[in-house]
Amino acid sequence: MVIEYTPGPLLDATRQFPTVLWNDSADPDELRQSISFGAVGATCNPTIAYTCIKQKKDRWAVRIKEMAEEMPDCGESEIGWRVVRKLSVEAAKQLEPIFEEHKGRNGRLSIQTDPRLIRSTQALVDQAVEFSELAPNIIVKAPATKAGIAAIEEATYRGVSMNVTVSFTVPQAVTAAEAIERGLKRREAEGKDVSTMGPVVTLMAGRLDDWLKIVADRDQLFIDPGHLEWAGVAALKRAYHEFQERGLRARLLQAAFRNVLHWSEVQGADMVVSPPFKWQQRINNSGYKPVSKIDEPVDPKIMKTLQSIPEFVRAYEPDGMTIDEFDTFGATLRTIRGFLDADNDLDNLVRDVITPAP
Repeated sequence: MVIEYTPGPLLDATRQFPTVLWNDSADPDELRQSISFGAVGATCNPTIAYTCIKQKKDRWAVRIKEMAEEMPDCGESEIGWRVVRKLSVEAAKQLEPIFEEHKGRNGRLSIQTDPRLIRSTQALVDQAVEFSELAPNIIVKAPATKAGIAAIEEATYRGVSMNVTVSFTVPQAVTAAEAIERGLKRREAEGKDVSTMGPVVTLMAGRLDDWLKIVADRDQLFIDPGHLEWAGVAALKRAYHEFQERGLRARLLQAAFRNVLHWSEVQGADMVVSPPFKWQQRINNSGYKPVSKIDEPVDPKIMKTLQSIPEFVRAYEPDGMTIDEFDTFGATLRTIRGFLDADNDLDNLVRDVITPAP
């Protein structure tokens, strides 16, 4: 595959630093353009998958009708998830040359496990294994919840490259990376290969920012609102250095963009950064000159504000939450409900195609 690269800050950054770019969508047209910016992977989730299908409903409606005729015993949800599989396989195909070039570390397409399975470790493991067999360069997302952490270790042991999602905090990221490390070591102890596995741990920085803004409003906090834009950045920097100090092999992945700091402040890190395509366009049109900032601490004045918020402290300190508390963290509950809503939306879209209103 010959890639025609688009000059700009994104390409400059990928050539200067180990910080790599993945596209936060499996849409084939966006992914093609993102690869021209220097992207070497892509992520997806139920909300993004539904949006991709909805935006190209005319195309997917034909396939949905075909599936309904081919599988008359299948319900709307099963047909919808078959469409997600199809979308993911097509995107993964675009990334295969990069996957081969990077020997499994990049060139991967993320597909997320069904959020309705979130309470069952075994169901998450089974689906992770199934999804990993859709294409050689699939990476599977599972949540940083109590059941999810156990599933992440077991699926890693079974040879699945995992991408941890529904993860917003340093304790979640570290716990998930340690679970991956245990899975890798179990494989190595049995003489199984791990050299081409490429696990990552997502920290959804923007969703941490969102939650803290809700908390600040709920608790009527009198603070500089601009300081809340740095909460996710602070957590990313702390988590990254924790990974380095602990020798964890999984890479951190930055997702859930809300501002340019989520890209600019982590440059220089051996990290994946996964902006939506619209953010990539904004960054690339900016003329910004990338600078390594991962080792620059957040302004002490900003940190003082953030550390006055107990909910931030829980998210920032590696021992700020126990694994039993992951499931009830505010950002976790909000995100899971959003993913479940996207599942319902996809069901409704399929229903409209196969059982149209008269």
